[in-house]
Amino acid sequence: MARNVRIDIRWCETDAERARRYAQELVALAPDIFLAEGTVSVTALQHVTRTLPIVSAIVGDPVGTGFVDSLSRPGGNITGFMTFEYGFAGKWLELLKQIAPQVTRAAVIRDPAFVAAIAQFGAIQAVAPAQWRFGLRWRWPSSARRTQPDACRV
Repeated sequence: MARNVRIDIRWCETDAERARRYAQELVALAPDIFLAEGTVSVTALQHVTRTLPIVSAIVGDPVGTGFVDSLSRPGGNITGFMTFEYGFAGKWLELLKQIAPQVTRAAVIRDPAFVAAIAQFGAIQAVAPAQWRFGLRWRWPSSARRTQPDACRV
């Protein structure tokens, strides 16, 4: 059994204040590396250290959240795994058209608090067949503060 490994675990769920407190505690312990799950945890760690390496997991859009410069060259002290491969988002529309060619309109529902939705919609728009792009209208929420998901029609 390994005797030279120490693992300190904190669980903040989605509580940003608790995440900040735990991040400060963990940085004070001077670990060699962090494994941070979720945007709340990575954000908290990013605010307290720009030098200790952070491996992120289950982050929807590390580029959109500003954690990394790009997926191929993250830069800084954060690297890790994405929740989504955005190329798939565009394929959903293509597959829908293949299995139901009679479909001429589709609806996309998004949660405005979910930052990954922006990149997913971008991927859908980028690969949408030309006949779907014609007349394509996105209706974005007029208010930044919403409690219900927004429906966007294509």
